[in-house]
Amino acid sequence: MTEAYYLWPDILRDVYSGISKGIGHSTWYVENLIKLGWKVIISSSEIEVEHLDNGTTKSISFNKTKMKKQLDSLKVAGVGYSRTGTYSLALALNELDFPTIHTMHLFEKGEIFDHLVNSIFYESIKEDKIIMGVPDFDLLLRAGYTATMDLPFALYYNQILEQYPDCKFILTLREDSNVWFRSWNSLAETEGGTLFSKLQRYIGVFITHVKKIGYYKKWLYAVINEDRKFLSHEFPLPAQNRERAISSYEKHNQRIRDSIPPSQLLEYSVKEGWEPLCTFLEIPEAECPSSHGIPFPRSNSAHEVWWHAHSTCIVPMIFAMLILTPSFFLVFRKITTLSVVDWYRVQ
Repeated sequence: MTEAYYLWPDILRDVYSGISKGIGHSTWYVENLIKLGWKVIISSSEIEVEHLDNGTTKSISFNKTKMKKQLDSLKVAGVGYSRTGTYSLALALNELDFPTIHTMHLFEKGEIFDHLVNSIFYESIKEDKIIMGVPDFDLLLRAGYTATMDLPFALYYNQILEQYPDCKFILTLREDSNVWFRSWNSLAETEGGTLFSKLQRYIGVFITHVKKIGYYKKWLYAVINEDRKFLSHEFPLPAQNRERAISSYEKHNQRIRDSIPPSQLLEYSVKEGWEPLCTFLEIPEAECPSSHGIPFPRSNSAHEVWWHAHSTCIVPMIFAMLILTPSFFLVFRKITTLSVVDWYRVQ
């Protein structure tokens, strides 16, 4: 009875949080399309055209808002694989005043995500080989981030260390490799399975952003499974290879230990809470959230991810239907000179 008492609040929290994130993401897709269309409509009012005396155009320039001052370096890099508590840690770092970019919201950052898609993800698919490349981390700084978390950025620890030698690294870990794989495989089955396949097939035509996410998933699974077959495979993607994925996870963690100076590396489980994190990041005890009774964030459980992934589909599908249905009726009337209802009556 006591166990159930504590279980149900967790389940309800996961359902609420997952649905909220999913609807938030899918709503973002629609809003982004509307904003893009609006920009096209009003772009003429934002263009400055310089003409020569003979009436020909000399130059065209677009008015842009002044770019905010760029930050000088990354301060913290999360280098643990997905499903090791990275999203909870990202929320914690934000609380500690380290603005953090996490894969959960990477897709909403147009310039950053497009850079990764064009230079790494899609390039790998086009060449049918795993291309790692090097992300432009200055894009993150220009966007106001001082910390990274989760894949794909966790794979680029050597480049981050070389470019930002004072950066601190946090390697998030699960209890053991088998626990990690169960969580990872659950995520992969949800995001790379039939649900995302339908989203790619029916929504990707109208929302190219969905197709770009598909490129990322193919590249990511190819990297984790050390198998390029994922790059050319259609959705739903093949099952995760347990042995290869666990080997990839363990080799990655060991390479981190071998590459990062011990003074700059924290091996960490989110179950440890605030104290080791604040100590590592040199946050005074009086300023550490634990001193003020603030609980450590808990988010992105397996159940929450399931609800998140499924609810993400709702708004794009509704939006697509709102476009397709009227379009079908208009085209039908144009071809037959009858409404669908009138045609049905005639039949």
